[in-house]
Amino acid sequence: MKRVQLYDTTLRDGCQGEEIALTVDAKLAVAERLDAFGVHYIEGGWPGSNPRDAAFFGPAMKLGLRHAKVVAFGSTRRPGNPAAADENLKMILNAGTPAACIVGKTWDLHVREELRISREANLELIHDSVGYLKRRLDEVILDAEHFFDGWAANPEFTLECLKVAADAGATLICLCDTRGGSMPAHVAAGVTAAKAAVGIPLGIHCHNDSELAVANSLAAVDAGCVQVQGTINGVGERCGNTNLVSVIANLQLKMGYHCVKQEKLRGLTELSHFVDELANREPLKSQAYVGLSAFAHKAGLHASAVRKHASTYEHIDPTLVGNHQRVLVSDQAGRSNLLHKAKELGIDPELIEPKVKSLLAEIKKLEHQGFQFEGADASFELLLQKAINGERVRNFELVGFRVIDEKRNETEVPIAEATIMVKGPDGSIEHTAAIGNGPVNALDVALRKALVRFFPSIERVRLVDYKVRVLEGGEGTRGVVRVLIESQDDKSHWTTVGVSHNVIEASWQALVDAIDYKLYKDGRKRRPARPQPTVTSGVA
Repeated sequence: MKRVQLYDTTLRDGCQGEEIALTVDAKLAVAERLDAFGVHYIEGGWPGSNPRDAAFFGPAMKLGLRHAKVVAFGSTRRPGNPAAADENLKMILNAGTPAACIVGKTWDLHVREELRISREANLELIHDSVGYLKRRLDEVILDAEHFFDGWAANPEFTLECLKVAADAGATLICLCDTRGGSMPAHVAAGVTAAKAAVGIPLGIHCHNDSELAVANSLAAVDAGCVQVQGTINGVGERCGNTNLVSVIANLQLKMGYHCVKQEKLRGLTELSHFVDELANREPLKSQAYVGLSAFAHKAGLHASAVRKHASTYEHIDPTLVGNHQRVLVSDQAGRSNLLHKAKELGIDPELIEPKVKSLLAEIKKLEHQGFQFEGADASFELLLQKAINGERVRNFELVGFRVIDEKRNETEVPIAEATIMVKGPDGSIEHTAAIGNGPVNALDVALRKALVRFFPSIERVRLVDYKVRVLEGGEGTRGVVRVLIESQDDKSHWTTVGVSHNVIEASWQALVDAIDYKLYKDGRKRRPARPQPTVTSGVA
């Protein structure tokens, strides 16, 4: 089985992406996770470009990485500057890494218009810089910048740039599609030409400006490249870099190449989400292989098929990359969706079978109103229990609440206060008030305060995420809103949903579901819901 080296540049090229910023501690944490996963090279940054990158290398070299080599990035020496006197090259050496990667111009347009030197002088820059570093380091990689554009414009000069790098001792030449505009056939042909010109290993570094970075990288490997450079989740400048997550899965599961140990591949989803978390990004649900929706089935026809045989609509076993199958419930759901989802939630499908027709009708009606159960499993499970028991799971009754948002002048922060009355399971009334940093927070705090006497376990419940979406465009502040609330205790987390023209009412629905779900899972006694009084709110 042919092996492919993984060269991760999330910590350097990835951080050039808009809104991507990692602290030194975050970069060190990512480096450790990449090493544990099985990445071969970790490009830590450009030590000569900013203090944060420079500060990374000292601690990184003390991490004791077992698998990956840390790489310092830079460029060829400045024109007219001897290699031994070039500050950029000195900073690379001072990083203390065993390997360096330097970018060199290989497109004559850049040599003429950006560097403003002769082509011969550019060849000298590459030769001198590579040679100077190779005499002092174990490995030197040349990133052949704009290789595919240069090869299309002036193939003789571009290939000569590769030859002088190889002659100077480069251990690998990485061919770069820097503008991200090449097509897979052009990339494959360029790799073939480069392979014929030099006798050292080749790598590939693509950008995603044409949505082809992964496809181009796969084509390059098939044409002879032994290393792929990219970033986790494809983050990077402009439209991003090659997404190593997709490259790894495609190479190993579809094309017969070896990138990491099979047991490590099962950590691919976790690695993807870990990097997103440290970068403060919401994981892309639709991301191939590792996204939450990658193996999710919404249409009734699809759900029915995967229940019989998963491969009917799944191109791989999701557990190979640490993901899992999900069957969604929505207005497109069918009988199979409901039965599969019930089983997934630990509910005997036979209890649901007689109720399927009426349950489907209710779900479709609720989704038409704006409810969404795809991402609100807790609210959906409460709906299943209502169908089974013939009554709504409810552990307390609302007597009434009032929410006031008050702003006394332009410079003061608004004050939110919630007052609430609830009837507990013993029939007694609890009347409390709370202040929060917003109306929903105040209502949440007041509700917990009122209920904790009856249900002490809710003290461990935390609201960890809150999302609001306006459903009817053009209605402005009069529009219907959907609220999703994610809650968590010391054992699990769950999501609930509410819908209303009033954001407080929608939030209340989701909050009540969150509490009811917690108590339901705790095994509390169920009580039928009684008519609730009209809710009053000080918020429009």
